[in-house]
Amino acid sequence: MQERASLLLDETGNFLQTGVMDSDEREIFHFLKTWGTNFVSAKEVSRRAGTKKRYYENPDWAKPVLMAMSERGIVEGDAVGRFRIKPQRKKGGAGRWVSPEIEKALKEKGLEVDTNSSGTDLAADDYYEQL
Repeated sequence: MQERASLLLDETGNFLQTGVMDSDEREIFHFLKTWGTNFVSAKEVSRRAGTKKRYYENPDWAKPVLMAMSERGIVEGDAVGRFRIKPQRKKGGAGRWVSPEIEKALKEKGLEVDTNSSGTDLAADDYYEQL
């Protein structure tokens, strides 16, 4: 039997939403998706992910949403306070980073090199909806 996303009532009487992104999270997610694996500042997310009116009313509206998304593992932040969609790790870990010079030398000797230079591919939207 498949589990369904539902609303839960915690012990303090607040509703907790599990397994589904709300509208703010979805709006931020789709904005960050256009940036790929590049980090974007929280201020830029606040300015460009929502409407102008929302930004002028509260310039920091995206910060608590980004922090909640970070706790759920949808986005990741760096030391400067910028965020990006958390890339999905490839299973198996077969690939390794190899410098271009070494890769060229190995190929000249006839050895096949399995490189995984990117390792930071974004998953499908369904993967992030489950987090």
